[in-house]
Order: sequence, then C-alpha cells, then structure tokens
Amino acid sequence: MPKRQFPSLNDPLGETLYQLRLNGSLYCYSELTAPWGIDMPALEDKMMFHIVTEGTCWLRVGDEDPVQLQSGHLALVPKGQGHSICDQMGSPLTGLFDIPVTHLSERYEIMKHGGGGETTRLTCGVVSFDHAAGRQLIQQLPHVLTVDSWDDSSSHWLQNLLRFIALEAKDLKPGGETVITHLADILVIQAIRSWVDHAPEARSGWFAALRDRKIGTALAAIHRQPEAPWTVDSLAREAGMSRSGFSARFTDLVGDTVKHYLTRWRMQVATVKLRHGNTSITTLAEELGYHSEAAFSRAFKRVTGHSPGHIQRQSLISDSPPHTKSD
Repeated sequence: MPKRQFPSLNDPLGETLYQLRLNGSLYCYSELTAPWGIDMPALEDKMMFHIVTEGTCWLRVGDEDPVQLQSGHLALVPKGQGHSICDQMGSPLTGLFDIPVTHLSERYEIMKHGGGGETTRLTCGVVSFDHAAGRQLIQQLPHVLTVDSWDDSSSHWLQNLLRFIALEAKDLKPGGETVITHLADILVIQAIRSWVDHAPEARSGWFAALRDRKIGTALAAIHRQPEAPWTVDSLAREAGMSRSGFSARFTDLVGDTVKHYLTRWRMQVATVKLRHGNTSITTLAEELGYHSEAAFSRAFKRVTGHSPGHIQRQSLISDSPPHTKSD
C-alpha cells in the first residue's frame, strides 16, 4: 500500500484544507417529477448541498439570481440559508418538512414528490464541519457555490463517482446509504477545493493570508497548537519577521489583529468541542491555555455572545437530524 502523503508544513493552505472533516446530519435521495418545487428552510450552522444525477432543476438563494443545475452539477449552500429548488421557476413550492419521506436509516431517507411529469433525481445532504478550520472557511465562501464543470484532472473520476452515486441510489443495495453518504462528502470537499483554486475571491482575505509564506506560517502554528501560549512576539519569530512588521502585515491580510484572531480561533475550537458534548468546560479551558474556567467563559461569551454552557445545552437539543414527514 502506498504511503499516505500529508501536506507539507510549508503549505499552510493545503494543511488547512487537509483538516476538513464533514459531519453528516442527513442525506436524502429524491425522485422528483414535474411540476415540483421545494422550499428549503434555513438551518443554522449547517451546509446544504444538492447533486443532480439526472434531469435539470433551478436553485435560488434569497434574492440572488436563480441558477440552473443539470446532471453532473453540484450546488452547495454553505451558510445554511433558506432557498428554493424546483423544476421550473414559478412552480409552486412545498415546504421540505411537509413532504413525506421513507427512512432507510437514522441519517438516510428517500423522497418521491411531484406531479408525475419529467423526472429529476437528486442526492441532497445537510452537513457541517467538525473542525475550526471548516467554520472559518465557511465565513469566506459565497452564499451559493456551484460546480458545473470540473477541471481536467478531476472530471473523469468525478463524473464516474456521480454515476456510481446514481446507481447506488437507484438499486438501493444493502449498505448503499453508507456508500452514498461517504461519496457525497468527497464531492462537497472537492467542490470547496475547486472554488479555492479558481475563484478570484479566494485570492484575498484569509485565503491570501494562508498563501503568504510568512503570515501563513504563523497561522498554521496557531491552527496546529491553539493551546500554546502564543504572543505577537513568538508568532513573529515563527514567521521570521520583526514584531511591528509582522503585526501590520497580519492585520492587513487577515483583517484582524493577531490577538483577536488567536482568541477567535480558540473559541471556534471550543465551540466545535462543546457541540460534540463530550468535553467539560473546565477541561476545555485547560486545553486552550486558560488559567481558570471563569477566564475562559468570559472570553468565550465576549467572542460568541453566548456562554459555553448555552452552546453545550443547545447541542444536546439539536443533536437529532432534521427529518421530514414520514410516509
């Protein structure tokens, strides 16, 4: 077996993308016959995606221009905004939770909906990132991200993967839902990587900072060891810069001061762990370098607007996936 290749430590952007891990809440295979329309609700802190494996449809997020999707296209709504998806603009919309589904497992369901006309088949999902890098990345993404053509190096295997998803969903063999969810995760992360590689917006802000040889080195150090007692001086040494030059360049590229970014990153790490519900607040405070639970809680509330206990309780309430109506 070939040795697994990890990103080079001098490639902070590659290292950050490598850390992306999806946590799936719900996956749905849909057979939709014209006319049809679905009103997708807003889902806070979740990403929603639609992979078209047969037919065409239209997707619209808020007041933005609608986007037509065809077989082989993927649309990602990374910030959990409400949106609509339909066979034709103007088709009546039905609320997602008002459409009956058949549950194959706790996380996978089948939806058949529409008026009996031309068929569109979709694989859709509700997912989130379980790493602070993912939460930071989502803030940089557009409201809707679509991939209608893959680069030459990826197109062949991605098209084969889409065909495989379609076959698995059609045949519904034992274990098919597990296969589909893992393959869908690969497509979502690959779509984000494609956007990072090609979108002009990914040449500024946080992505530009990660690409910067010196500032990217400091950011990677924070991401790897958020609990370390970092200071502006110690991070400037990591970057091989003077304190003043490093501080000014960091703020210019990242759009935030070193201290604010470090605190915000630690709170993103904390939020992810609190939502998993298996770490006590006291332990988390120690892991992130705070001398007391009180100091950590004050910093957490200042950054997030909520107490750590509130986030922990909310995670217990929202832990179950957002199912639609059962048959």
